[in-house]
Amino acid sequence: MLEISQIPIALDDATTEQSLLDACRDAAQRTLRCKASDITSVQLHKTSVDARKKRDVHVVASARIALRTPGLERSVLTRLSKRDTARVRLVEEEPVCFPSPLPAACLPKRRPVVAGAGCAGLFAALTLSEAGLAPLLIERGDDAARRKHAIDRFHRTRQLDTQSNIQFGLGGAGTFSDGKLNTGTKSLSHRLILQTLVDAGAPREILWDAKPHIGSDILPDVVTHIVERIVELGGEVRFRCRLTDIERDTTGAVSAVTLACEDANAVEEERLPVTHLVLACGHSARDVFALLQRRNFALERKTFAMGVRIEHLQRDIDRAQYGEAAGHPALGAAPYKLVAHLPNGRNLFTFCMCPGGEVVAAASEEGGVVVNGASLHARAGRNANAALLVNITPDDLPGNDPLAGVELQRSCEKAAFELAGGDYRAPAQLVGDFLDNRPSTGSGRIEPTYPLGVAWTKLDSVLPPHVIETLRAGIPALGKKLRGYDDPEAVLTGVESRSSSPVTVVRDRTCHSLGAQGLYPCGEGAGYAGGIMSAAADGIRCAQSLIDDLR
Repeated sequence: MLEISQIPIALDDATTEQSLLDACRDAAQRTLRCKASDITSVQLHKTSVDARKKRDVHVVASARIALRTPGLERSVLTRLSKRDTARVRLVEEEPVCFPSPLPAACLPKRRPVVAGAGCAGLFAALTLSEAGLAPLLIERGDDAARRKHAIDRFHRTRQLDTQSNIQFGLGGAGTFSDGKLNTGTKSLSHRLILQTLVDAGAPREILWDAKPHIGSDILPDVVTHIVERIVELGGEVRFRCRLTDIERDTTGAVSAVTLACEDANAVEEERLPVTHLVLACGHSARDVFALLQRRNFALERKTFAMGVRIEHLQRDIDRAQYGEAAGHPALGAAPYKLVAHLPNGRNLFTFCMCPGGEVVAAASEEGGVVVNGASLHARAGRNANAALLVNITPDDLPGNDPLAGVELQRSCEKAAFELAGGDYRAPAQLVGDFLDNRPSTGSGRIEPTYPLGVAWTKLDSVLPPHVIETLRAGIPALGKKLRGYDDPEAVLTGVESRSSSPVTVVRDRTCHSLGAQGLYPCGEGAGYAGGIMSAAADGIRCAQSLIDDLR
């Protein structure tokens, strides 16, 4: 196929998949100087919005074009104009697929266990299932439907289910945080992941959108369908089932795990002999980190980030990003991604921006307040929100305990809980008040969306001093990059403490935990991913390493 990039498309011609395809077909005829009958198929490869000039906001696309014969494709390349040579290339990519079933002689005596049904664990378990290994997938939280009920109950009663919440349950933390699929990582498995999500019910446009997302209203059904596929292939999935111990033999290899599974409100422990364990526990499984430390697995501190959520009116973000084109149906709610490099040597950056979304209550431990963000697929909410974060490096932490970052997170979450009144309200402050170092007493034109309510206050006491200092210096700098970002009535809500894991479960190049044959630390919790796509790709990678060990 031929791939044509940098195809400009007017907004009015970019409102549907068919209109995008028609525009790409017309561009292909002009660029390739061929007849319409020479083109046998057109596939959208990527689309993005070019808003650099506010008077000319448009879509830029790349498309893959199949011509009648491969020979014609090569001859077309020789007659391209000089300007178009850099925009057209021949692509001959082999599709990436899940592995075929292993021969019976390669199957292990004991089925592999995957701990954690977030994106890393799901795709690890799916890969193992496709290979005929019939894994056991355990998840400490609930399936999607019961998990939603647990979250709704928390909102109504303020009774937190510490096993099933925004952090824990089928799909992991990503299920209720918009389902953004853009990633800065590169992996040959990305297309396979996207196609798997589409096959499970995700919108087709994620296959070509440069900033794809699914939405927290659709993603629960998608991950449910992936679980159904795992079971269909012979795997087993147990919910409300926690990993409580890992045993090793005299060589250091994994030999058994202990599981604590709930059944009819009773918890039963089961010791299960096992030789292969994919550990995809997620960045909030602090009890698992403590277990690994107690059992002398290799752990290291890693850089993570903490800060607050900031909320603006979405219409203000749309105007700042798109100018007069704001509101066009081809654009939707505008996203942003910002960073400020500051004189103090720190950076302030945005993360997990949720257009038209809401701030969510993401606590998983009693007596702590944690915020995150989410959007539904339509992104039609009144507010935009994003994490405003500052890095915490290992050098910022005291002592040499690899879990010192966990303790810092926990202390800030507890401080936020107590400052806001001890009932899971979140502490909040207006940007103008924060910059002037005075407490807030109420909202302006931007109403906070945190579902349990906010307590207006000062945020200085709930985050490390260097984080507060960097927020104060960085917000005005971001206002110079995106008009109105430092709006005095924008709302800051704390604390955003779970954007990434503060721990690395150290592994080698073949994904084995150091000194622990048979343990495959995986995904965000182990320190090897930073979002849905990178976590899913790491799940596939770890599963493939396990499969290679069996060959």
